[in-house]
Amino acid sequence: MGSDFKAIPLIDISPLVEKIDDPSMVSHGDLLEVVGMLDGACKEAGFFYVKGHGIAESMMMEVRDVTRKFFELPLEEKRKIRLTPGTGYRGYQRVGENITKGKLDMQEAIDCYAHIKPGKYGDLGKHLEGPNLWPDHPSNFNVLLENYASLLRDLSRKIMRGIALALGAPSDAFEGGTAGDPFWYLRLIGYPVSADIPKEQRTDTGCGAHTDYGLLTLVNQDDDICALEVRNLSGEWIQAKPIPGTFVCNIGDMLEVWSNGIYQPTFHRVFNNSLCYRVSVAFFYEVYICVHKEENPFFSQGRIGTCQSSC
Repeated sequence: MGSDFKAIPLIDISPLVEKIDDPSMVSHGDLLEVVGMLDGACKEAGFFYVKGHGIAESMMMEVRDVTRKFFELPLEEKRKIRLTPGTGYRGYQRVGENITKGKLDMQEAIDCYAHIKPGKYGDLGKHLEGPNLWPDHPSNFNVLLENYASLLRDLSRKIMRGIALALGAPSDAFEGGTAGDPFWYLRLIGYPVSADIPKEQRTDTGCGAHTDYGLLTLVNQDDDICALEVRNLSGEWIQAKPIPGTFVCNIGDMLEVWSNGIYQPTFHRVFNNSLCYRVSVAFFYEVYICVHKEENPFFSQGRIGTCQSSC
């Protein structure tokens, strides 16, 4: 939320996706141009669209389609994969159960997490251990979503490599012990039409104003419904209008900490005032679950802040 931006920037990251793992990347001007645009977007808005990301638009649409089909099932069928503490907080959450900043959100969702083997993180990660809960219907749900999560994990890694360069750090600064074994969280969300919900479950927001707690979020949203809003420095709410084939990306609280405040997350919210059910699939990319900032000397010693693209 660093400026009074009036629109969210759109960045073609294809040079980054293609070249960021090349040891000679610093010689590629088009890649460094993308790094400069990421730096500007993170400082000015904390939000940006990405295209040229390498994920097929048909796959993005299929993910939203199977999500919608699941939410169309009867409640008793959906609750077969109900989220509880005993499931590692994985599974289905019905309308009226999610809370943001102390207020109920009008949404339903499925929460999926990176697999955590028992004992991997000791007591710290014990409450999140266990497999994801996949529904029987649609039949392709499991395979599709696991493949999708794997692709978005790698895409997030590449974007974070660009952001590391933008901070003047080595491209792998968020890897190794920091985020080399990242924890990720996939939330499939359905925002119903208000008139379809019992009065006692209705609220004025699909998701209340908040910032995300991780490094980076990638949102795959319906192409034809404007609902996501982002707050600029003046308090004005700017619509994140859908652009087909793109992800809406935003930085989170962890990146503010790791960048020593150079990048700051932006408040956002969801209002589905349309007459249509809205689907949004959010992928949250986090640092390694047990890492401490002090363990990475580049960040702990205040050596960041000079964009390597001379931006």
